[in-house]
Amino acid sequence: MHSNTKPATQSAEQSNGSSGRVAAVQLKASGTPAQNMAVARRYIADAARAGARFIVLPEHFVYYNEKDLAAVAAQEGDITGPARSFFAEQARRHSVWLVAGTLPLFNPGDAGKPFAASLLYDPQGREQARYNKVHLFDVLVRATGKRYYESDRYQPGDQAISAPSGVGHIGMSVCYDLRFPEYYRLLVAQGAEILVAPSAFTAATGEAHWRLLLQARAVENVCYVIGANLCDRDHPSKPTWGGSAIVDPWGEVLAAMEGEEGFIVADIDHQRLRELRASMPVLDHRRF
Repeated sequence: MHSNTKPATQSAEQSNGSSGRVAAVQLKASGTPAQNMAVARRYIADAARAGARFIVLPEHFVYYNEKDLAAVAAQEGDITGPARSFFAEQARRHSVWLVAGTLPLFNPGDAGKPFAASLLYDPQGREQARYNKVHLFDVLVRATGKRYYESDRYQPGDQAISAPSGVGHIGMSVCYDLRFPEYYRLLVAQGAEILVAPSAFTAATGEAHWRLLLQARAVENVCYVIGANLCDRDHPSKPTWGGSAIVDPWGEVLAAMEGEEGFIVADIDHQRLRELRASMPVLDHRRF
């Protein structure tokens, strides 16, 4: 499935001449790593056929059901790892920029807990950026009584990461980061125009706040936001919300999904971005 509820009426053009269509892929991650990658392969291909030049995948979808994340991180220790090889091949095959959700990865020489690392691939399949998730979801969700303590299995990153791409300057974030607006100010200060949020938002918190947070981060930073979420609202122990969406810098939802697997696409309009930043110069009016 794909949708584009607000297609651009003209080609988007960035100041450096690049433009493009972006996509968010939504997955259940209910199988083995090989099965999860096979499902992702299908939707990446579908999104590329729909014209996407930049594709965002959900958080931790490959190894969602794996218990020993340190062993996974060791297996994915370099670019020959199973998932890293898969992501590189997909980016190269379809000539797209790809945000590969997250993988548990160590830093060189590290031991102990891995990071939840989000990798950005270019159309040649090269890793162009890595963001280690800064804010870890250590929360007891009162609506369900379920405990989520990511710090039991991960260590936090400590840097805001952004990078240029063929569709604009990308600000990298993951899931729980969405609740910390100060992090996104750092990304915008680095030049971010498109904020990405691969996620695994719980069903309870997602229903309450997911779309609200995507739109808030878009409006306050005058940026496009791409939220790609896991979806399994009926999972017996770890229900996730889905609701993947692409939001423009005015907070308008350009494309969205509910709880099914699939993908959405929308067009980045850099002229609109420049006009909005000029007419509502909140980024220039900051006092703190």
